[in-house]
Amino acid sequence: MPRWFLPLIIFSVVVFILEYYAFQAIKTVTKNKIIRWSWLTVGIAVYAYFLFVIFTTPRSAGQTKQFQLAAGMMLTAIIPKILILVILFGEDVVRWVQKLISWAGSQPTKPIAGRRKFISQLALIVAAIPFTSFLYGIIQGRYNYKVLKYQLSFKDLPDAFDGFTITQISDIHSGSFTNKEKIQYGVNMINDQQSDMILFTGDIVNNKAVEMDNWIEMFGNLNAPYGKYSVLGNHDYGDYTSWPSEEAKQANFQAVKDIHPKMGFDLLCNESRYIEKDGQKIALVGVENWGKGGFQKKGDLKKASEQIQQDDFKVLMSHDPSHWDVQVKNDDFNYQLTLSGHTHGLQMGIEIPGWIKWSPSKYVYRQWAGLYEEFGRYINVNRGFGYHAFPGRVGIWPEITVIELKKA
Repeated sequence: MPRWFLPLIIFSVVVFILEYYAFQAIKTVTKNKIIRWSWLTVGIAVYAYFLFVIFTTPRSAGQTKQFQLAAGMMLTAIIPKILILVILFGEDVVRWVQKLISWAGSQPTKPIAGRRKFISQLALIVAAIPFTSFLYGIIQGRYNYKVLKYQLSFKDLPDAFDGFTITQISDIHSGSFTNKEKIQYGVNMINDQQSDMILFTGDIVNNKAVEMDNWIEMFGNLNAPYGKYSVLGNHDYGDYTSWPSEEAKQANFQAVKDIHPKMGFDLLCNESRYIEKDGQKIALVGVENWGKGGFQKKGDLKKASEQIQQDDFKVLMSHDPSHWDVQVKNDDFNYQLTLSGHTHGLQMGIEIPGWIKWSPSKYVYRQWAGLYEEFGRYINVNRGFGYHAFPGRVGIWPEITVIELKKA
């Protein structure tokens, strides 16, 4: 039996159940055969296209734009139908309970006329919310860049750096880009912040260095008087695609690293730099990717900090926020501010500033989006500039972070 056979059977069963309930809702609400058959035809076309892409795309191709489109269509189609399933199945349970009560009692329970139609209408209205949200996320949400500004105060910040500004971007994922005008708009927003320093915290590509070829000049035009610095992310190692040989994979990895100086970024691979201003200095530390679970653990905090002192004020760049949670925040060497990315906030969730911040990403990462503080040490988890896998963003928008350092 082929390895793909059982997953395909499970997928087919799940799709059948979803489509059965969704079609029951449509059939209850309308008798128009054109609407009914159009519903079925579109659903079948989405599933067929997704399976076609899965079975015809070799792993060596990495994550293609065709796959992203298929995945986006799939999520847009399935998630609303899951809500329909939940609502209609819940109504079925209520009806079954009522029938049991009717059979057990002396008085039969009469069905409420029109209840099924009302519940079906309600299910379709509820399902329309994620459907329209996902469509917006694919068409416009992935370019809905937001500038988030924080002011952080530290007692041990050198006086010369009072008011020093840092713009952080993360997770460019250039292999996903399709619209040069929209990306240019985002890059212009980065420059508009006029920060003293620009820091990029990893994942410049999805898999291959060539993905960045058309974007080097654009990102190379970013300006900051105190320099531009970067680190690597988990996607930069080429681990999520197949290679003809280990030599080819290493050649691609070197090409990825070579992209950074071409854009004017100083790539820190378990290294540090001193940033000097008016005779005073702060330490900038950059580690390679370190992530919990099955991610690369090449980040070496001790090696990266060999050339700096414990009493220096430090800004650490580490792509994966789990590194901060597991190792950095408790380190006696005292890393006052850490900048990470990686999670993308899963590119979908609900955020209303001051009210709610939720995404399924929170069930995987304790620090998944925004600013966190423990023991007087901070981490900012940037939601990412680009997008990956799902070609859009729903509620969790692409982010440009501006942090102003203040003397407490």
